Amino acid sequence: MAPAWLSPRADAITCQVIAHARAVGSRVPARPLVHTGAMISLLGVPLDANSSHLFGTAAGPASIRAALHSGSGNDSTEDSVVVVPLLDDIGDVKIANERGSVADADAITAAVAIQLETGRQVITMGGDHSITFPILRAFRDVTDVDRRPVTVVHIDAHPDLYDDLDGNPLSHASPFARALEAGCMTSLVQFGIRTATPHQREQAARWNVEMVTPRRLDRFDLSTIVGPVYLSVDLDGLDPSVAPGVSHHEPGGLTFREVLDIIDALPGPIVGADVVELNPSRDLNDMTAMVGAKLVKEIAGAMLARG
Repeated sequence: MAPAWLSPRADAITCQVIAHARAVGSRVPARPLVHTGAMISLLGVPLDANSSHLFGTAAGPASIRAALHSGSGNDSTEDSVVVVPLLDDIGDVKIANERGSVADADAITAAVAIQLETGRQVITMGGDHSITFPILRAFRDVTDVDRRPVTVVHIDAHPDLYDDLDGNPLSHASPFARALEAGCMTSLVQFGIRTATPHQREQAARWNVEMVTPRRLDRFDLSTIVGPVYLSVDLDGLDPSVAPGVSHHEPGGLTFREVLDIIDALPGPIVGADVVELNPSRDLNDMTAMVGAKLVKEIAGAMLARG
């Protein structure tokens, strides 16, 4: 049985993930941990209706939660900062999980905005990458502490700049096209890109997007990125040997250490982040869920260190 705070439309895979976590002794919160004094809000968005090719990422938030509280690891970052108790897990956004749903997008924007209005930093777990556009709308509408629009740093195999995909302008292949059109950022820097189509190259040129392929990673000066920063990590930006539990396997990706190096080099403040596109039905021994959970911890540590 799923916890009461999960979306009522949480699918069977989500419930299986939670049941598995409990069976092996992992801690799954029985309710959202609210008003704990934590500085960072952790939010789930179980949405995969805007996916192409495969579904299953709606179970991503539950899988990352189970890994985050697994006895396999602990609550600390690599810099020995105990971060997990500082994550206020407020549960999942209640959505219908319908393709192209404006109502779902509005619900995501509203949920993130509530956290920002209380002065919180927010880490969101997906879900497919379509969730990033409504999240960025909230950052646009609720100005950060420095009252400056964000620079978005995006790690992915795909640019996600399609004007629309298969007639769906809210596709997981289009969030950054929508966010750029809506004025949600000052600039977009993308790392790990290795599937850019001619159309997406045209879109990148139109919006002055900096697109860094894995081959060019060591030639990009990370010190040129200016904060405040919003970080969006699609797990297929990593090589499939590191993160097999994704819907789109694209060989030649980033190592986990390269992703951590990017995070370490980001300026402050890091005002928000998302970790998206975990598909537990494709995972091997919860390997990608553990990658997602470690990213949540390391991102939280970077947020705390840089304000």
